[in-house]
Amino acid sequence: MTDATATSDGITARYEETDTERLLTFERDGRTAAVAQNVEGYAMLKVRPSADGDELERYYGFDMALDHAAELLGVAPHDLPVPDAAADMGM
Repeated sequence: MTDATATSDGITARYEETDTERLLTFERDGRTAAVAQNVEGYAMLKVRPSADGDELERYYGFDMALDHAAELLGVAPHDLPVPDAAADMGM
């Protein structure tokens, strides 16, 4: 299991790998957003309001998923810190 965190401007990102998926969660001022991908790393990315929330949308590209996650947090996509272990998410 891989686990990594990154923080920037009040936003905390946590990356973890479970038995079934790669999960990148963001938290800012009590608001959360999550980007998930299957553990093999080749499926579309799922954006959720939280790690265990219902899927809101699927994306092929990591940039598009980050854009949606940033929207949920009320920040610009370039403000989201991304741990190095999560940098290769997406197709």
